[in-house]
Amino acid sequence: MTEREIEHLREACFTPLEKALFEFMFSTGCRIGEIVSLDKNRINWSNRSAIVLGKGDKEREVYFNIRCEIWLKRYLDLRQDKDPAIFVTERYPHRMSIGQMRYIIKRISNRAGINKEIHPHQLRHSYATHLLNNGAPIDVIQSLLGHEKSETTRIYAQLSGSIRREFYRKYF
Repeated sequence: MTEREIEHLREACFTPLEKALFEFMFSTGCRIGEIVSLDKNRINWSNRSAIVLGKGDKEREVYFNIRCEIWLKRYLDLRQDKDPAIFVTERYPHRMSIGQMRYIIKRISNRAGINKEIHPHQLRHSYATHLLNNGAPIDVIQSLLGHEKSETTRIYAQLSGSIRREFYRKYF
């Protein structure tokens, strides 16, 4: 997704839950399953990170930005339940399912008016592409995404044409 589309999605988030979920997905690049199983006690506020359980039950540290921290804290401060999950359902709070998270992202997507249906995994792709376009080395992106093989990361992260042109002119 383009930066413009990301901003339209941001604007289409109405509730603290929507804002926190969208920002967490986009700024960490986590798989939806990693977010669903994440508990509040796995957040390290001092360095804006979380320990998630990835594929093959491998733990990895992911990081989030200040915007995400602000919305996550607002969302958590508003919650009155005792559920350990980072994200819970809006009614009768309990751990949100993958389907419920997908529904929230679809709801945001429909409001955004970008003529594109957005799925949570596209936020992960956009995260990787954003990092690459801003100069992050592919091995760092690979580590942040929790990929074992760099080929997998290359599928996720695609340099935009204008960025490729810039690099060509800079280095050739």
